[in-house]
Amino acid sequence: MSVVTLTPRALYEQVAEQLRQRIFQHELAPGSWIDELRIAEEFGISRTPLREALKVLATEGLVTMKVRRGAYVTETSDKDLRDVYHLLALLESDAAGAVAQRASSADLASLQALHDELEHAAGEHERFFAVNERFHMHLLTLADNRWREQMVQDLRKVMKLNRHNSLLKRGRIEDSLAEHRAIMAALRARTPDAAVQAMRAHFANGLAAAV
Repeated sequence: MSVVTLTPRALYEQVAEQLRQRIFQHELAPGSWIDELRIAEEFGISRTPLREALKVLATEGLVTMKVRRGAYVTETSDKDLRDVYHLLALLESDAAGAVAQRASSADLASLQALHDELEHAAGEHERFFAVNERFHMHLLTLADNRWREQMVQDLRKVMKLNRHNSLLKRGRIEDSLAEHRAIMAALRARTPDAAVQAMRAHFANGLAAAV
């Protein structure tokens, strides 16, 4: 077996992904200071690739760099969440309308399979969240606009900073499933306007649970 040598770019990207997952899992809590020296020692790396990784996360909105104070996990205000949900509602409802209008039967079947998986994940919060994201991102892929898809990916990273609060609200998972059923019904009926409205309602209700 040949030995793979990591380039500096590959190294800082791997470090960024490790930190990104710790932030999403709240192992690095919102507002917490990121101890660069400790993390560099833990990963067995110099601080140079770590700082490059932190720049990537800052660009994504997950980390906030403070002058002479270092890096902190971003805290999201209610306004931040409203702004993010507003943009996601616009982008994803537009995508839902496009899918209702143009998707093939096979495309809709693949989306239905993800919805069915989501139904079975209702009792497991972490699995539900992961499948839910796969459903939404697959819908974006089917809508076939890579710029919209990239924007949604970036916005969803910020949304994940607050994910546990919304999921743990009593009845939110059941309500979310009902909203997904309405989205799928509109897609299967190939009614773009109904798909747009169902997706907008989904995000409006998600925001109400998040703030």
